[in-house]
Amino acid sequence: MTRRNPIETVLGAVVLVIAAMFLAFAYSAADLRAVTGYDVTATFLKVGGLERGSDVRISGINVGTVTGQHLDPQTFEAKVTMSISSDVKLPADTTAAIVSDGLLGGKYINLVPGQAAERIAAGGSIARTRDFQSLEDLVGEIIFLATNSGNGGGASAPTMPAPQ
Repeated sequence: MTRRNPIETVLGAVVLVIAAMFLAFAYSAADLRAVTGYDVTATFLKVGGLERGSDVRISGINVGTVTGQHLDPQTFEAKVTMSISSDVKLPADTTAAIVSDGLLGGKYINLVPGQAAERIAAGGSIARTRDFQSLEDLVGEIIFLATNSGNGGGASAPTMPAPQ
């Protein structure tokens, strides 16, 4: 039977306490708490991996949190519920778009406020939405445009005037 050195035990305990302090600091600094406020819904055809707890941002500033999503059984569209901070009053013509936070980043909802004087009330919905555009969708569109431009069906590339 091997006896443990008491110094090793104390050192192990100190390492565990420091690790716990580091985790507590990282949690508080990362601001992972959900934003509480009033609920708003938006309907999308494709959410592209948006998850519960994802950010809702205006101009890159976090103003809300995705609190839920479900499939509408009649229209087969995704209904996303968000909690928006109480101090942010969204105009009625606000647009919601699902975007990606970089190439490998997570998805979030980007809100673009409009100019309407009327505001979206608690429990209201955002009527104007833009669905998630995946990288595969964009590449497919580029290939489609490139193959159709040779057939006269697409827009042609601008040409440079001939030198005189």
